[in-house]
Amino acid sequence: MQFLVYILAYPLLWLISILPFRLFYWFSDFVYFIIYKIVGYRKKVVSANLALALPHLSDTERKDIEKKFYQHMCDMFLEMIKTMSISSEEMEKRFKVTNLELVNEYAKKGKSVILVASHYASYEWLLTINPKIAFRGIAVYKKVANPYFDKLVRKIRSKYDTELVETRKAIPTMAQNQRDGILSMYGLASDQSPKLDRIFHSMKFMGVEVPVHTGAEMLAKKYDLSVVFVKVNKVARGYYEATFVPIADNPHDYENFDITEKYLREVEKQIYEAPEYYLWTHKRWKHRVE
Repeated sequence: MQFLVYILAYPLLWLISILPFRLFYWFSDFVYFIIYKIVGYRKKVVSANLALALPHLSDTERKDIEKKFYQHMCDMFLEMIKTMSISSEEMEKRFKVTNLELVNEYAKKGKSVILVASHYASYEWLLTINPKIAFRGIAVYKKVANPYFDKLVRKIRSKYDTELVETRKAIPTMAQNQRDGILSMYGLASDQSPKLDRIFHSMKFMGVEVPVHTGAEMLAKKYDLSVVFVKVNKVARGYYEATFVPIADNPHDYENFDITEKYLREVEKQIYEAPEYYLWTHKRWKHRVE
């Protein structure tokens, strides 16, 4: 059954990926109409999240953000499909990095890096930076249940020579690379809710006390990795700009959880600037700490 679903879906995904951009975004508008207006995919979750995280805004303002979010979400996930066929030249025009020299400076110092991202703007297209950095690019990801779609996701995400490593294999991979002296950049998105059995700390995120992921900080201290946040802005429809923000050059200089705190404050600033580009469909605040 999983294979049948895959072989039925793949031709459609391929056709979507080769659409000219004008038609591509018309199709995204159609998907938005279906997902938001008819299906109402996770509208209750999105509405509750916006009310909790942005209580200072009026109902009308939050409703406007909600609509813009769904439009962006449809664009973003279709843009991931677009990666199947988009040329490197076209991608170069649509996803720019402002300060590559910052991360490549770490490589000159012989320091590997943990790149902490958030589920904001185009986090999928972040994988295109790999050819531009002086590291082995490694993205830590959660395996897709359907093995055929997992293979497709791996193929799409590794198009730009990014190595994908499942979450459970992240620590052994870091340990091996350290032993072999391989300079690496490990990409993690750490702004979502951790599993209950992996909760070690909580802090305020968007004004609400919640459990937080501390894995990036723990790994940075364990393997002496510098920590850098990547801030992705949506410049226009289909165009993005990424900027690296240093979080911790030497992680052992920081008290426990201070690095995690700095990272979350950067994510918050980004959300407050343009909340419509954050992934509000996730149940980020489901485990609130009273």
